[in-house]
Amino acid sequence: MNVKSDPEVPALLRSGGEPSVRFSAQLRDLLKQLGDAPIQIRELLEATQEHSIHLILLLIALPFVGPVPLPGFSTPFGLVVTMLGTAMALGRKSWLPEAFLRRELSPQFLGKLLRGTSRIMEFIERFLRPRLGFVESNMLFSRVAGILIAVSGLLLMLPLPIPFSNSIPAWTVIFLAAGSLCRDGLFFFIGCASFLVSVVFFALLALGGIVAVEHLLR
Repeated sequence: MNVKSDPEVPALLRSGGEPSVRFSAQLRDLLKQLGDAPIQIRELLEATQEHSIHLILLLIALPFVGPVPLPGFSTPFGLVVTMLGTAMALGRKSWLPEAFLRRELSPQFLGKLLRGTSRIMEFIERFLRPRLGFVESNMLFSRVAGILIAVSGLLLMLPLPIPFSNSIPAWTVIFLAAGSLCRDGLFFFIGCASFLVSVVFFALLALGGIVAVEHLLR
């Protein structure tokens, strides 16, 4: 399926136009237009152009927002998040493995992702609006967001069967990606706060692990 040339595909994927705060509606529109043919991740990236990184980050982080961790999936998806965040931090064009780009998403799987993403975005959009423009216009904030996303990806990679070990770093990614999509600088700072929560959470886990090991040794 060539989403760039297909007239039935919404403008979000054909032109890479600037998403509005109705990004969830655009995702639902895309969901309605999906055919029966699978879509390669490469096609989504090419079609969304400059917004591809944030769209992929949202789609990747979505499955991990629940309290139950997904150890079997968090490691490869966390690696992709780390790679995208690193590219943002270095101010370079994102690079992803060819095997990942060639991966085809079935209409059923992509449909579930888009429906879930649109529901979460619909909730977040109640608070999203263009503001604190100095955040989006200053490259420093973009680099910082990339670093936070990259570290969140590393935390996501940890195969820990502990509640919220996936969801807290995933929300950091969602806040930062959604803020960039809708040019809301406030969400950058919300993402920073979420990242601090992640650091405290994993620091407490590490401390608890050390105490438990010392107790066993004694």
